[in-house]
Amino acid sequence: MRPRLAAAAALAAGLLQTASFAPTDAWWAQIAAQALLFGLIAHATPRVAAWCGGLFGFSWLASGLWWLHISMHQFGRIPWLAAAAAVALLAAFLSCYYALALGLTARWLPAGRWRLLALAPAWLLAELARATWFTGFPWIASGYAHTVGPLAGWAAWVGVYGITALAALASVGLALLKERAWTWAAPALVLPLAGLLLPQDFTTSSGSVALSLVQPSIPQDQKFDPERFSANLETLAGLIESAKGQVVITPESVLPLPLSELDAGTLDRLSRPGHPVLLGTFLGSAESGYVNSVVDLGSSYHYGKRHLLPFGEFIPPGLGWFVRAMGIPMDDQARGDHQQAWDVAGQRLRPLICYEDLFGEDVVQSAVGPQAATMFVNVSNLAWFGTLMIQDQHLQFSQMRALEFQRPLVRSTNTGATAVIDHHGLVTDRLPALARGVLEVSVDGRLGSTPYARWLAALGLWPLWLLALLALAGLHRAAR
Repeated sequence: MRPRLAAAAALAAGLLQTASFAPTDAWWAQIAAQALLFGLIAHATPRVAAWCGGLFGFSWLASGLWWLHISMHQFGRIPWLAAAAAVALLAAFLSCYYALALGLTARWLPAGRWRLLALAPAWLLAELARATWFTGFPWIASGYAHTVGPLAGWAAWVGVYGITALAALASVGLALLKERAWTWAAPALVLPLAGLLLPQDFTTSSGSVALSLVQPSIPQDQKFDPERFSANLETLAGLIESAKGQVVITPESVLPLPLSELDAGTLDRLSRPGHPVLLGTFLGSAESGYVNSVVDLGSSYHYGKRHLLPFGEFIPPGLGWFVRAMGIPMDDQARGDHQQAWDVAGQRLRPLICYEDLFGEDVVQSAVGPQAATMFVNVSNLAWFGTLMIQDQHLQFSQMRALEFQRPLVRSTNTGATAVIDHHGLVTDRLPALARGVLEVSVDGRLGSTPYARWLAALGLWPLWLLALLALAGLHRAAR
């Protein structure tokens, strides 16, 4: 294929990859998109392979992360064109992982079936690097497209990055069909489907608890407005007072001030005697740093966010000028100091604040052992980014965590998606986006650990790194 035509095809395949994620849940489109990309690279020069990988990644990530533009332009007062350029630069930077991985594969492996087989471990290495280097940013990693479909059965065994490798292998199988390498294509296509036959029941019920998930739907441009604080507080207090559950969960930073600045009367209004309330606020001080936290006003329990968002919660070195230009409140925060679960109403609830639920390797210790959490609780404020795509994407990541650890995951958000996900990864209840209200649910907690949770807790992601490197080394040797 001519280089320009290959570049256009790579860009189109990247858009197809984005379309495979929520809200469409078109898992098959993710495999088809990568099969098209791998077919372009099978006989390409290393330079063309790198360009195709980079263009695919850019198209996929720019179209999947475009909503970052809203936070920078609408709320950060960055000019429209500059905000768009910032999103493009981020997508270009992240796409370098794929350009490097596929370009080097084309350099080291001969064209044809050997190169195609090597693309699956090479793709896995690129995804692992994006997920872990520079604090990690694995948003819409390719494995997340498979919270439904035949590959979802692998989640409790190999996790999202194992699924990433298996999906890439299925794409290789389709590309091998074009090469008429039937004996290689068959196992590459059959192995991913084996997830349909794997045992899936690793946890047992720990009983149920009635939860009230609050969604106040405060517009982002009013949330940090001092003149709106009293009205917003009235809204929040009314929702808490109307809640019927044993435990009330509120969104991230629902109180947009440090807890130390609130008077006793205000805190009393947000408490319910005998009914615990998990409140999103900030702890700490200007001297020690403010921590994005959730607290139980009726006890000493608190949890502080540990995996911070670059540019929004901590400032990368040398980029303070850009973050300051957006005027984001609390833009340089401190990290929380522990990861304990919350013992309440006969359950152990493990909080996750906003995009912490993208990092299963960070929270896996809460899914194993005698003190393991019986459910996960995600509190978020996605009002920065609108409602199109972002809410469904984040909900999909929470579904993957529920599948991996076979724990229910409940979500309380400011504007959506407030929802309940059972231990099979199915969304059982959800409030509409931008609806103000309380989602009243009964949630069944779970005890026990999945195979993925056990080996991830013991070894981290290193087995996947090692397997990918060994596969590449073996294929290179075999090809020679």
